[in-house]
Amino acid sequence: MALTTPGEIAANAAKRKARPTPRVELSELRRKNDVAGTVFKGLLLGGIFVTFLILIVLLVQVVRDGSNVLTGRLGDFLSSGLGSSPEISGIAQALRGTFYVTLITALVAFPLGIASALYLEEYAPKSRLTNFINLNIRNLAGVPSVVYGILGLTIFVNGWGIRSITGGRTPIAAGLTLAALVLPIVIITATEALRGVPRALREAGYGVGATKSEVIKDHVLPYAAPGILTGTLLSIARAAGEAAPLILIGATTGFLSDIPGWGDVTQAREPFTALPIIIASWARQPQEGFKVDNAAAAIVVLVVFVLLVNAAAIFMRNRFERKRAGL
Repeated sequence: MALTTPGEIAANAAKRKARPTPRVELSELRRKNDVAGTVFKGLLLGGIFVTFLILIVLLVQVVRDGSNVLTGRLGDFLSSGLGSSPEISGIAQALRGTFYVTLITALVAFPLGIASALYLEEYAPKSRLTNFINLNIRNLAGVPSVVYGILGLTIFVNGWGIRSITGGRTPIAAGLTLAALVLPIVIITATEALRGVPRALREAGYGVGATKSEVIKDHVLPYAAPGILTGTLLSIARAAGEAAPLILIGATTGFLSDIPGWGDVTQAREPFTALPIIIASWARQPQEGFKVDNAAAAIVVLVVFVLLVNAAAIFMRNRFERKRAGL
């Protein structure tokens, strides 16, 4: 067998180095006929188009049905209470009830949900018990809302010892029930936001001598704040549109005695109603003024409320993202 001299080895290496390496351009990959990818992309675009079209049709129909109320007596509709005639009925009591219920829901669900996510993600040991808890939290997020209504009726309305705190069928009981409804969603969204924090950010804090609580307070929470706030505020938007739990809790569908002011906190322990309840009640009325005009106008007001909450979520997320970018 002939031996290769050092000169020949160097010459071969020089030839390999001079030989151009074949490159695959991105444009060449795109020219390949990816039939499955094209079909899948088309299905996704079709699904988005159909969903958007259905939403537009529903919104146009609702606005058209409620146009007489929205253009003719919007101010009176927002400031008047429930009445026996569609021409004089308003949603002032429902607006106040929805406000107090969502406020109580936020005050209870936000701290508990964020604290639970922090413990599960930052402090709890990675064990079978922790995995079991996380699995059950995700299962609870898919439980129908009517089940939470039964839970609220049993514990917060008829529960021994708790009824004296909630006052029975009141916004406090409704807020606690909806807080239980959205709590798994808050925990899941907060946990995912915390998992998105880079590991290097935590290690940098520990490297300069910070304690675990200082790292969480000064680094982890500010970085995860956009995701946490977006998830929590969107969960409140969902709670504001729930009707089944409020029906089981006992929200009023008939007349209420008066229209208290927005600052009257005693309303939290009084009989109440809410926008989803009023919409469901009016939709069952035989008069066209109730089931078409007033119900559609109330739906528009509820949609506007949900859109405002979503807009607040987007605004706060963008604000915290700008702050995070400046870190």
